[in-house]
Amino acid sequence: MEIISGKDLAMSIKKEVAEQVEKLAAQYGRKPNLTVVLVGDDPASVSYVTGKGKACAEVGIENKTITLPAESTEEQVLELINTLNADQTVDGILVQLPLPKHINEERVIDAILKEKDVDGFHPYNVAALWEKRPCILPCTPKGVVKLLKSKNIEISGKRVVVMGRSNIVGLPAAKLMLDENATVTIVHSRTKNIADVCAEADILIVGIGKPKFVKPEFIKEGAAVIDVGVNRDPETGKLCGDVDFDACAPHCSYITKVPGGVGPMTIACLMENTVECFLSHVK
Repeated sequence: MEIISGKDLAMSIKKEVAEQVEKLAAQYGRKPNLTVVLVGDDPASVSYVTGKGKACAEVGIENKTITLPAESTEEQVLELINTLNADQTVDGILVQLPLPKHINEERVIDAILKEKDVDGFHPYNVAALWEKRPCILPCTPKGVVKLLKSKNIEISGKRVVVMGRSNIVGLPAAKLMLDENATVTIVHSRTKNIADVCAEADILIVGIGKPKFVKPEFIKEGAAVIDVGVNRDPETGKLCGDVDFDACAPHCSYITKVPGGVGPMTIACLMENTVECFLSHVK
């Protein structure tokens, strides 16, 4: 069993991005800019935004966070997005989710120019992904593929099971696996005999938001397991994934840990996406 360190791989990617940013600044006279919109003061969201700002500083990307009060109207948020869309010095726009309940998330995401959509959530980017056209890839699924490839784990022809069907992780991860020529099954809360289906997977990707849900009976002996979940362990209060790591790890050939697995990769891929958005503007 080998633990795939997202932390180490993310550091390597950020080093490459930093070198690229330096060259771009010399070539175009400015650095890529990522502007983050935070509505309210949800502690988890604030923490995520802080992490993104720190990563930008590490790689030399210009970063600005605009914080709006939680009671801001949908119109006020949309007005800000329109301003950022028109600002030629802003290359990437990221609206930190979730938004307060009175604001329609879809409407806000739809308002971001697809060329500035660093998250890859805009419907035009989503459509392009499913049609195999050039697009901004969602950061977390992109990170999952990079983790597997970093260990030369064969994807083509393999049986991949994706647990979870969210627009942010499950569905795009399944599509990226299809693009790598895997045979893909998506399981979810209505799947019957879910453990049996998962136990057929050569590669199991889990993103359902249930602490330590996946037990050894879900794991095919020698499978590679990528845990996308980020939860609080109800017993210890510590961060944990959707996979019961201690119980499952002995049965895996490769596995990621939480924290230190997919999380750092998501932010590293966000840095890559920001540079990609920058290049689409300056070329």
